[in-house]
Amino acid sequence: MPNITTTTGLPPSPRSTIPVADPGVENRHYRTAIAAVVERVLTNGIFILGKEVEAFEQEWARYIGVHSCVGVANGTDALALALRAVDVIPGDEVITVSHTAVATVAAIELIGAVPVFVDIDPLSRCMNPDLLAGAISSRTRAIVPVHIYGQPASMEAVLTLARHHRLKVVEDCAQAHGASIAGRKVGGFGDAAAFSFYPTKNLGAIGDAGAIVSNDPTIADRVRSLRQYGWRERYICLSTGINSRLDELQAAILRVKLPHLDHRNAARRAIAARYRAVLAHTGVQPPADIPDTLHAMHLFVVESGGRAELEQFLATDGIKTARHYPMPVHRQPAYVGRLRGADRLPVTEAFYDRLVTIPCHPELEHAQIERICNRLGNWREPARAMPLLIQNAFQRTAL
Repeated sequence: MPNITTTTGLPPSPRSTIPVADPGVENRHYRTAIAAVVERVLTNGIFILGKEVEAFEQEWARYIGVHSCVGVANGTDALALALRAVDVIPGDEVITVSHTAVATVAAIELIGAVPVFVDIDPLSRCMNPDLLAGAISSRTRAIVPVHIYGQPASMEAVLTLARHHRLKVVEDCAQAHGASIAGRKVGGFGDAAAFSFYPTKNLGAIGDAGAIVSNDPTIADRVRSLRQYGWRERYICLSTGINSRLDELQAAILRVKLPHLDHRNAARRAIAARYRAVLAHTGVQPPADIPDTLHAMHLFVVESGGRAELEQFLATDGIKTARHYPMPVHRQPAYVGRLRGADRLPVTEAFYDRLVTIPCHPELEHAQIERICNRLGNWREPARAMPLLIQNAFQRTAL
């Protein structure tokens, strides 16, 4: 590929910006269909927990391949309510990862439970199940594996350990709409699973929205009560619940987009394949290809020893990047020094010094994809050593 330089030898001036995500373009694409369902909701005159929510719950449960789905207000509530529904109570410990959106840990603390961290696997970037046994205490009640960026966690290993220790498993699927393991979609493995439909997700609403799925009808019934003040019948509280209801407008909009989810995920993976090809000789490490898993490719996150330089190199051509996330949860000011396991996360620490998110979404035009590929193909990593624990992991996959 030709070098992108001007006749002066300086980087070119930035062209039109390529964003990391662009839900506005997506929603404009479905404008006519969205307008029609909004009008349908307005005409029906029911705005909370009506037929649109019920229909979406049935359609999402069918898509995931589970018995039940319960719509709620957002993904954080979804995780908190799912944990309550599997009988996690204040003071119980919940094992999860620090490599996640802070919402995962916030949801655990929201119900009075105590997060405990284990490190991640350097290839999948998800929870390392080999470390779970060492984190279990007499107070441990549940495990929350996070399918980060759309990469499925090692659910078979997590579930085997959980069953042995009689622990509950609640999957955090906030970034993993349509991801699967051996053909089985994530969300259907644990006792329950939480989804977010925030506008930038692979299946995004126009506002906040979330859902819990489960194969256990009893868990689903508990969530239905908890999401609406603990009611079983109107105005009668049998338990202390909250107000977290998926509204009719968001449910109707999600129904418009759901039939297109698999096609859009395939487009994400096709873009990712182009990136992998051009990165092969640059020294930048793309997401690993984990056997028997289908990545939803919510985010395309690479690892670079020259992160700041790579970000600037892309920015000079108007290519936006991001860091998901700027710091792991245990480094966040609100959590520093107070959660068990935070001092035993070497892989997480090494990864957060290297991560960069590259635009990878279906709204990218062909010319934009080629522009990103051209720029990436001209990058060369500075002479800085990859952390040994990560280097060894990638060498093992090459054998």
